[in-house]
Amino acid sequence: MASQEVERNASLPDAAVAPSVNLSQLSLDILPHILRQLDQRVDWHTCALVSRTFNRFTTPLLYSVLDSDVIASKHTIAHACHTILARPELASYVRFVTETGTVHRSYLARSTGLTQLALRSLSLCHNIISVTWVDDVPSTDAPLSSQFLSVLKTLPIRDLTVRTHIDIGDRVWEQMIQLTDIRRLSIWCAMEGRPRFLQGWSERLGSSLIYLELGSCNLPPTLIITTISHLPLLQSLRIKGVPSGTMFEILTLLPQLHSLDTEYYHSTCRRRSVPYILPTLRNLTVRTSSLDTVQQTLWRWILEIVPHPGLDSLTLNTESIIPRMFILDLAAVHRKSLKYFSVTGPHMSLMDLECVCYKFPELESVMCPVASPDIDSIFSAVSRARNLRSLKLDVSWASAQYAFQGRWVFEDGQQKFQVVSDFTTPKRMW
Repeated sequence: MASQEVERNASLPDAAVAPSVNLSQLSLDILPHILRQLDQRVDWHTCALVSRTFNRFTTPLLYSVLDSDVIASKHTIAHACHTILARPELASYVRFVTETGTVHRSYLARSTGLTQLALRSLSLCHNIISVTWVDDVPSTDAPLSSQFLSVLKTLPIRDLTVRTHIDIGDRVWEQMIQLTDIRRLSIWCAMEGRPRFLQGWSERLGSSLIYLELGSCNLPPTLIITTISHLPLLQSLRIKGVPSGTMFEILTLLPQLHSLDTEYYHSTCRRRSVPYILPTLRNLTVRTSSLDTVQQTLWRWILEIVPHPGLDSLTLNTESIIPRMFILDLAAVHRKSLKYFSVTGPHMSLMDLECVCYKFPELESVMCPVASPDIDSIFSAVSRARNLRSLKLDVSWASAQYAFQGRWVFEDGQQKFQVVSDFTTPKRMW
């Protein structure tokens, strides 16, 4: 056998033998594209030590994203400002910066003047496009200062994110709303204090803003609608605390919107008799934790939000069991377009999972909890999804003899178990 294997290899043509690769012969045009495929800084750091050529192409990647961090084991702060100030030419590579309130509030930062050094280095980053401020520790001291915003006003910022557990204060807010030409904006402030809902800012952002995240909108619906009306170019909206009935009026103001991430916040407001003119959503995420009032109205509301064909992705985070009729009604409109289906909540039955895979033939990704007696039943349920590329299931292994999901109810003076889903003997019902 060994001699036959040697003879077989010896008879192979020269073209079948992989040639050795000399790095000096590698085209420099494709090297940056290869290095961008790496997603770990440690890998870029290793590449930077290979040669001067690799170092030249890797350095911009290493300094494109800068984050401040605390190294607890050494009781020191790792911050890029020292390197940027020592080598100002590196500032031209910086595109994304994240500053953390924990770092700037620490004793080490105050004793070494780190905040002022960070501001000086930030002012040198003339090619920066994104700044994120994260204050992840509740405190009465707000390090997001006017000096920080004064530096941002001199830079070509296109993406701004502010996440804080404390109210940033009126003075800082008044300076923040002076920023213009923002394309992506994310504001997640504390629940206490004055609500921050772009009052006085939306007018300045109307000609540029295409992406908006608002963490809390506990304001009158009329004020929310008025503010959103100044942002007709929005393409993606993530918003919390808006009554579900108000969402229809908001969507009529956003003809270019294609992505919506919102809570289902049930309200009793009346719907108008004239149909709303809604945009065609491609991505929809709905979150809810209520168990009482949303059982019937939630599913009808979702169908009314996406009346036009074209939905590409649906994500549901709910405590309610998805009705079979909802799946069928959704498929009647979006059968040819839906590719991504994700559910977090109660376990789906195998029949419902099979229904999803059958009714949406273009599905490429499915993620959901499911109850199943064995792996073969899961394989059978998803076998109709011919285009499936990704399958992530949270499986509850149910007994093949007794597999029911339901609740205890009182009927005619007796306690009975009302079956909602039967996983025992799956039967196709579509």
